[in-house]
Amino acid sequence: MSETSPDVIGVIGVGLLGSALCYRLRKAGHQVVGYDIRTAQLESLLHLGGQAASSISDVANTAKVIILSLPDSTISKRVCSELANSAGSQTTVIDTTTGTPEDAIENAELLRQHDILFMDATVAGASTQVQEGAGVFMVGGDPQVFKQHSPLLNDISNVIFHVGSIGSGCRLKLVVNLALGLNRAVLAESLALAAAAGIPMNTTLEVLKATPAYSAAMDVKGKKMIDEDFSPQARLIQHRKDVGLIRQLAAEHQQNLPLSNLHAKLLDAAIEAGYGDLDNSAIYKVIQDNLSS
Repeated sequence: MSETSPDVIGVIGVGLLGSALCYRLRKAGHQVVGYDIRTAQLESLLHLGGQAASSISDVANTAKVIILSLPDSTISKRVCSELANSAGSQTTVIDTTTGTPEDAIENAELLRQHDILFMDATVAGASTQVQEGAGVFMVGGDPQVFKQHSPLLNDISNVIFHVGSIGSGCRLKLVVNLALGLNRAVLAESLALAAAAGIPMNTTLEVLKATPAYSAAMDVKGKKMIDEDFSPQARLIQHRKDVGLIRQLAAEHQQNLPLSNLHAKLLDAAIEAGYGDLDNSAIYKVIQDNLSS
């Protein structure tokens, strides 16, 4: 590929979130080069007019800003190790992966030794919301690095928070995901009870939205639960991974999370029933079918 260019944005990990990020970048007029070990994932990027890279080093040799969107921070650490050996001085790595704060801190330190900048920039919102520019970014990192890349981040989303030092984005994302996951579970249980009691589910959803019980989960997941349309916006198995990280963070700080402990059991039941690769709104099926009883 061409020599490193400040006008090219690299994206490593072109799954649901990564594809949405590529869409936002292309819509803003950026050149995008992407890489994913699953080459079929790159088709959407090519359709948007982006370029497909053949390796991580290929991305590093082309882009001065590289966005990571990976399944977990264990993979992110492996990718950052490769970038440490292939990316040029003053390259910036922006990691949107939901992972542990400790891994983000380790990634930043490793890359710093090679004069590579790093921010953890976790995202709240389904891939469809991110594609619409409605994802919420929580960024941890040096304030000057954040300021330098704020125009790029603003091209991706209208809602950007700088929340502290490296690792802060990861910590806050886990707190947000705790609330989001429980909101989905509450919605699922409410709709399941309505259906069992013979109350029209569409009416139930409309009324719930008009009351203090409202949550944004009703807008994003309500119809999916009613229609049992579990095509993935964000996979259930990924949220189970997040709940594990949430409980790990709580254990480190001696904080009991009784609702999250129950939620983990519900998600385990969903995965055991074969719903892991479906949308996280499939938590409805677990409750409706009494799979966790």
